[in-house]
Amino acid sequence: MGDQFNAEEVLKMAEQIEKNGQEFYKTASNSVDDFEVSRLLSDLAEWEKGHEVLFASMRSELSRDEKSQTAIDPYCEAALYLKAMADDHVFKQQTVKALPKLGGVENTKKIIDIAIRFEKDSLLFFLGLGRLVSPRLGKERVYKIIDEEIGHIAYLEKQKSRLNPV
Repeated sequence: MGDQFNAEEVLKMAEQIEKNGQEFYKTASNSVDDFEVSRLLSDLAEWEKGHEVLFASMRSELSRDEKSQTAIDPYCEAALYLKAMADDHVFKQQTVKALPKLGGVENTKKIIDIAIRFEKDSLLFFLGLGRLVSPRLGKERVYKIIDEEIGHIAYLEKQKSRLNPV
């Protein structure tokens, strides 16, 4: 695998991360007793779905250069590698499955903290990838993904402050 990713590869990872996020937020929504937080998490699952659709749409609009291979990969190992990175790096599946039934304000805060941590990990993941995508291969599209992730963090922080008034 080369030392660069193209925009198509990054957008495929973004789509997988958003799918993983949907599963996390759906499971988390069913794991809290607080109706408002449950709805917030359910809304975030829908937001993730919207981002998945956005990233798929962006991928369908890529130019030939933005889809060009950055390395010779006759066995399509890059796609498998990228899927593994996206699955393991953000919204880890074992974390989703391990969410217990959570009740009370303290546990609700914990689940929001987990969500914020996952969103920050996602942001860092895409910031790192942004350094690996050249302008010719669609660097600007990676910045759009980063902007979306920043919005998630801000939204979660607002909800956390609602639960934890100063």
